[in-house]
Amino acid sequence: MALLPILQYPDPRLYQKAAPVREITQDIRDLVRDLAETMYSAPGVGLAATQVDVHKQIIIVDTSDARDTLLVLINPEILASEGVQYREEGCLSVPGIYESVERAEWIHVRAMALDGKLFEFESEQLQAVCIQHEMDHLRGKVFVDYLSRLKRNRIRAKMQKQQRLSA
Repeated sequence: MALLPILQYPDPRLYQKAAPVREITQDIRDLVRDLAETMYSAPGVGLAATQVDVHKQIIIVDTSDARDTLLVLINPEILASEGVQYREEGCLSVPGIYESVERAEWIHVRAMALDGKLFEFESEQLQAVCIQHEMDHLRGKVFVDYLSRLKRNRIRAKMQKQQRLSA
C-alpha cells in the first residue's frame, strides 16, 4: 500500500475530466486500496482518483463515525436527485478552506463495484454531499468553483501563498 500525493488547488490537473473504467484489473484494485489509505490518513471522508492525478472515474467515500464503511464507486452516475441542502464543505485538495455549497438532499446512484457488477443505492445527508463533491472532481470541477469569483480569487491567492511558503 502507498500514500498518494494529493494535488493542491489551483493545480490545472484538478480540472481534467476522468475517463470511464473499462474493466476491473489488479491495477484498479491497487489504486482503490491506495486511495483508501490516502483518504484515511489525510484524514478525509472522500477522495476521487483525479485528486491523485489518476484520471479514471473512481471515487471512494466513508462518512461513518467508525471509519469502517468504505464505499467504492466506479463510473458513478446520479440517476435522480431531490431537494436542496447546504453544508460546509472542505476538500483534501483545498486544505483549510471550508465553504457552504448547495447540493441535492437525496440522490439515487448507479456505479460499478470492485467486482465489476453494477449496483444502485440511495443516499442522503452528508454521504450524498460527499458523493456529489467527489463526482464533481471526475468532471474536472472543484467545490470552490461554486463560490463567487471574489471568494475563488482569495482562496487561490491563499493556496498559492501556502504552496510558495512550503516549497
